[in-house]
Amino acid sequence: MLTKFETKSNRVKGLSFHSKRPWILASLHSGVIQLWDYRMGTLIDRFDEHDGPVRGVHFHKSQPLFVSGGDDYKIKVWNYKTHRCLFTLLGHLDYIRTVQFHDEHPWIVSASDDQTIRIWNWQSRTCISVLTGHNHYVMCASFHPKEDLVVSASLDQTVRVWDISSLRKKVSPADDILRLGQMNTDLFGGVDAVVKYVLEGHDRGVNWASFHPTLPLIVSGADDRQIKLWRMNDSKAWEVDTLRGHMNNVSCVMFHAKQDIIVSNSEDKSIRIWDATKRTGIQTFRREHDRFWILSAHPEMNLLAAGHDSGMIVFKLERERPAFSVSGDTLYYVKDRFLRCYEFSSQKDNQVVPIRRPGSVSLNQGPKTLSFSPSENAVLICSDVDGGTYELYIVPKDTAGRGDYMQDARKGAGSSAVFVARNRFAVLDKSNNQAIVKNLKNEIVKKNPLPIGTDAIFYAGTGNLLCRAEDRVVIFDLQQRVVLGELQAPAVKYVVWSNNMESIALLAKHAIVIANKKLVHRCTLHETIRVKSGAWDDNGVFIYTTLNHIKYCLPNGDSGIIKTLDVPIYITKISGSNIFCLDRDGKNRVISIDSSEYMFKLALLQKRYDHVLSMIRNSRLCGQAVIAYLQQKGFPEVALHFVNDEKTRFNLALESGNIQIAVASAKEIDDKDHWYKLGIEALRQGNTGIMEYAYQRTKNLERLSFLYLVTGNTEKLSKMMKIAEIKNDVMGQFHNAMYLGDVQERVKILENAGHLPLAYVTAVTHGLNDVAERLASELGENVPSLPEGKERSLLMPPTPIMCGADWPLLRVMRGIFDNGLDVGRAGNEEEEEATGAEWGDEELDIVDVEGVMQNGEVIADLEDEVANEDNDEGGWDLEDLELPPDVDTPKASGNARSSLFVAPTPGMPVSQIWIHKSSLAGEHAAAGNFDTAMRLLSRQLGIKNFAPMKPLFMDLLAGSHTYINAFATAPTILVAVEKGWNETASPNVRGPPALVFKFLQMDEKLKTAYRATTEGKFPDALRQFLNILHTIPLLVVDSRREVDEVKELIEIAREYVLGLKLEVKRKEIKDNSARQQELAAYFTNCKLQMIHMRLVLTNAMTICYKGANYATAANFARMLLENSPTEIQAKKARQVLQHASDKKDTNQLNYDYRNPFVVCGATYVPIYRGQKDVSCPYCGARFVPTIEGQLCSVCELSVVGADASGLLCSPTQIR
Repeated sequence: MLTKFETKSNRVKGLSFHSKRPWILASLHSGVIQLWDYRMGTLIDRFDEHDGPVRGVHFHKSQPLFVSGGDDYKIKVWNYKTHRCLFTLLGHLDYIRTVQFHDEHPWIVSASDDQTIRIWNWQSRTCISVLTGHNHYVMCASFHPKEDLVVSASLDQTVRVWDISSLRKKVSPADDILRLGQMNTDLFGGVDAVVKYVLEGHDRGVNWASFHPTLPLIVSGADDRQIKLWRMNDSKAWEVDTLRGHMNNVSCVMFHAKQDIIVSNSEDKSIRIWDATKRTGIQTFRREHDRFWILSAHPEMNLLAAGHDSGMIVFKLERERPAFSVSGDTLYYVKDRFLRCYEFSSQKDNQVVPIRRPGSVSLNQGPKTLSFSPSENAVLICSDVDGGTYELYIVPKDTAGRGDYMQDARKGAGSSAVFVARNRFAVLDKSNNQAIVKNLKNEIVKKNPLPIGTDAIFYAGTGNLLCRAEDRVVIFDLQQRVVLGELQAPAVKYVVWSNNMESIALLAKHAIVIANKKLVHRCTLHETIRVKSGAWDDNGVFIYTTLNHIKYCLPNGDSGIIKTLDVPIYITKISGSNIFCLDRDGKNRVISIDSSEYMFKLALLQKRYDHVLSMIRNSRLCGQAVIAYLQQKGFPEVALHFVNDEKTRFNLALESGNIQIAVASAKEIDDKDHWYKLGIEALRQGNTGIMEYAYQRTKNLERLSFLYLVTGNTEKLSKMMKIAEIKNDVMGQFHNAMYLGDVQERVKILENAGHLPLAYVTAVTHGLNDVAERLASELGENVPSLPEGKERSLLMPPTPIMCGADWPLLRVMRGIFDNGLDVGRAGNEEEEEATGAEWGDEELDIVDVEGVMQNGEVIADLEDEVANEDNDEGGWDLEDLELPPDVDTPKASGNARSSLFVAPTPGMPVSQIWIHKSSLAGEHAAAGNFDTAMRLLSRQLGIKNFAPMKPLFMDLLAGSHTYINAFATAPTILVAVEKGWNETASPNVRGPPALVFKFLQMDEKLKTAYRATTEGKFPDALRQFLNILHTIPLLVVDSRREVDEVKELIEIAREYVLGLKLEVKRKEIKDNSARQQELAAYFTNCKLQMIHMRLVLTNAMTICYKGANYATAANFARMLLENSPTEIQAKKARQVLQHASDKKDTNQLNYDYRNPFVVCGATYVPIYRGQKDVSCPYCGARFVPTIEGQLCSVCELSVVGADASGLLCSPTQIR
């Protein structure tokens, strides 16, 4: 039994497969109907309208409908596309057991505990027939797949077959309405459906009966634990045989559509498979605790489902993958007990050798793998017969007489066998974990012990074996007995070598690992749907199939879909754009595919840009996927040539630094955000002309003013000041005056704005004495006093470093894409150049921004506006004012071919390199990636509360970076500080970050904390020990020894934090003497340094003695004397022993020193050995089970009982 999907839910009472989609409906005892995708393993929808258990459910064959019947006496018809119930059919008077749609007619048949079967027309929503005759609950009813028959099973111990052929004549809705009045006659036996046969033979109630899909057979299962087989003809039906074996009531039984078998399940917690011809049991599948209730078969595929007490399983009885092997132009495969040979070139298919049928009757005994030796024409076929056997056949050389004689195959035991040389093959002996090498006479040549616990072997080149363990594979040389390569990989099912044996694909259930011949990992692909097969094409691309797609995988791990499949296939060979494959019926098929997408990506990956160009010109590659791929891979300039959408063109142009196309697109879009982005890109490229144009388009006067300041364009700055004055923008006017260094204007603005004291101070500071005197007279007594002894500095603008012009551009050659992709213009351009009069007279291949600006804008003439200032009538039409009159329109300087701006490609930031392959939280925090650091800590140590660690994160980030000031006008440069850097280090090799927290510092902190504990400064000591616990997750150490020391330090800190918290808690308690004694006693249970243990024992002894608990005090005195006490402590202990050794405790404490215990870190109660507890995944503190899921009160970081992989603080742990 091959389980494909399993769910956990309430008891499943009804199941139905969808005929086309990978869906299954499960109706539950709780009243919910679930719709599952069994291929993806996801719950798609749930329908929750029934009141009480839903026992029957069924999909319609072609409509988007399903029907359900429940214990609320209702039949509901649902549309799964609109997620709602369309209507409810009422009529049954008791629980409804089963419901089923007819394949052709608009009928539903339902069986109920009201002892009737009803047939409904779901189009007219009426009952068209009531089948009465059973005298107990009717447990099931179903239509015959071909004929006009219904079979029903009842607890009255009978199976009935009903003839419903007369219903055919009454299918029109009008008839149904007329027949409503006849319902009463139907209740007492209508003429629409008549009983054809009553099958009696079961001794108890019958739970299920079903028709054979093609033969005149019925199978039934009952509470007498028997399954009965019945045959029928036109006139009668009779019992054929009884199948015995179930140990409890048989709940469901059916014929398998594809194989000659019967499948049944029962309340004895088993599914049984029976041979329908021999009528014997073949196989039994058991569950530990769950009774089975229902079975369902897929109408098209070889799938079954069974519902049980705690969910359902979707399963297959036998694997459907044909065993095959490809050798050159020939495919050898097994079909219908014959070895067949298929030639790819001629597409001829021949039968070669008959293969022996397995003698045992159980399932899954067919050929599993096939290995072929071309030089000897020998074939090895492995199967699971008798726990794993192989058979060796020699294929006859001559084509005549092939396949007509039974060859006596050489056999042997072994779960896996492959050819390793011309005339040698290896067999896996699992019990001794060795490979036995044999010759073609089946004689043992030698035995080789294998390097790992191997459960399967595969071919890996002459003399080599690929050995598979659960989590890895190794290549083993049988001659030299050495391992040639090893790779971690999920459980590998199939291995596919490339034609030149240079690359290998390891196929697992949901993953593909690509490696080279030495098993050096290249990439891993994960699939949500099962991977089925694969093959390499001639270009080194791996083509593989899942259950419903053909996909590709490039050498760098990029993948994509080539084609969608209706049915699963198994790829055998790829030739050009043809895929040769086998389907599940063992038929050879050829599928044509369009390889242009993956060939395009491959050419791009291999930097074969001539191929890329020709593919762009000739093929119809398009779509968002290709554009996104080009953008992602750093070819936005190529993606530009695929795009017509202006917004996408704009973004791609910015990304590729092509500012000319960006200007043209921004002009088309004409949107504020796009102009703003264009301004930023122009600023990055130092193209002041376009930057100015973009700011003018967005009317961003502040940015324009600042641009003119940094480029030293004082003429335009003074015009900006005039514009601000016209707009009555006092602040803008003042800023422009400051940028210009025009002090008189600043004083004038301040005076006009009414800020006379500020105007006075500005005038005095800048030596404008006349103005200052005038302002002083206006201010009178309110003249502000200037501070004495202060040196005045004038607010003057800095001198620009470079005036006016654009930044110099890199002179570069036009790339292959720049030349080759102007497909439309290419031919004409050359002709024009040939006929042009002079050199340098060629067209510039850029957008004419000057034209764009002058024609596309109404440029306001400032001088005119200023001249017309006195005209009060019209007002200032300032919204249209966008450009001063003599703006220098932006131009691309020089020859476009040689001066295209090419932005240097930024390298990977060091902080990104640090985290690239690191799983150490400290390094992620140092790189500034706090979110990934927190995710790592959460996964490794279950940490949830990061508040105490925030300052540590900030310290790590600040400590691993430094800042350098280059020169006055440039921003500071951020430099990453690397661990162990020196001047001889290669600039291309980056070390890990220098971390501010080191293990040696922890040692110092520990000593300080010890000192505070000794001095009795408990809150201070507690804070220091907690700081150690909070810092440790961010430490990085170099050696395994230090890792062990770090773990030891966690234990020390935990014990002290717990003990100190107990002591602090004790001191808070004033009125409860018993609790004080308990807490003091628990403190003695913590593992402390000798000096502290003595102090703690003295303390506990004193408190217990004062509390009249003499026996406990005497015990502490003995313990104290065993711990080498000081003279004063020893004297005190002996006195206590003398006075208290023969006395008893006055109060009963929750403390038993004879019974080993740990203290709960939250409730401060003892957890004795043998009692259940939960622990903190980080500090290891123990807690009572009720604390699970809460924050650890010891380390204050992790969640108690959370799953965590453990502390990772050194690169040595990862290796």
